[in-house]
Amino acid sequence: MALTDEFSQERNLRVMARWRSTARVLVEALPYILKYDQKTIVVKFGGNAMAGGGTAADFAQDIVLMKQTGIDPVVVHGGGPQIGAMLSKLQIPSTFIDGLRVTDQAAIDVVEMVLTGSINKQIVSSINAAGGRAVGLSGKDSTLVLAKKLMKNGQDLGFVGEPEKINPEVLHTVMKAEMIPVIAPVGVGHEGETYNINADTVSGSIACAMKAERLILLTDVEGVLDHEKKLIPSLTVSEARELIRNGTIKGGMIPKIETAIEAVEGGVNAAVILDGRIPHVLLLELFTEHGAGTLITAG
Repeated sequence: MALTDEFSQERNLRVMARWRSTARVLVEALPYILKYDQKTIVVKFGGNAMAGGGTAADFAQDIVLMKQTGIDPVVVHGGGPQIGAMLSKLQIPSTFIDGLRVTDQAAIDVVEMVLTGSINKQIVSSINAAGGRAVGLSGKDSTLVLAKKLMKNGQDLGFVGEPEKINPEVLHTVMKAEMIPVIAPVGVGHEGETYNINADTVSGSIACAMKAERLILLTDVEGVLDHEKKLIPSLTVSEARELIRNGTIKGGMIPKIETAIEAVEGGVNAAVILDGRIPHVLLLELFTEHGAGTLITAG
């Protein structure tokens, strides 16, 4: 009997210790919850981040918790790897110019199908399953993203565009209804044509149009690394430009940093590059003192 009582008491102590630990985490997060209350945060969920170690369920739980703590999240998703896989499966050739996929009529049909159909609905379903209320959109809905044709160094990329104007009214309507918009980066031209747009670019433009508190770019790297491959936790816009100039920031990180810089200069309070493969990385970034990636601010 005595052994049973000792075991029961030890178990109760362990449970109480776990509860105290949970309470401490919540108390430590409180200042950050208050900081972002009723603020808009645009989160770009990259195709590479989706394919990494972090699960869609983790991401969905983070987005729902953000909403429940008073944040207004807006999700913009990519899908490059998934588009590439489908084009390959359908034996449609795919070429790139400066990292941008050349998109002919056959390819744009696949791009729209994968982005607005498969990926968009998967993310919406995951958020809803986690207890949220998400609605899927593309840039074509209510002309959310009016696009124009993008030329790269004089080369024709086909149906590849860039945002010309963001019409955020549809997002305000969705958010007033306490729903979470999930946006596929497909835009519409003046003649009704469909354009494939880089998801980083769309998320940055939407963040500016929504006067977002933060733009968060989830990808498959931990952030900006220095010459010794160590994470740089924060950069000003001028410091980021210098790192591009001296070659520290290179390759696929350059357009992400350029998007972050444009967003900050466009009125977004800060932009962050995060490793979307880390479980619950959004919560680590928003609700802890040190964050989890590279923060870019005006100065």
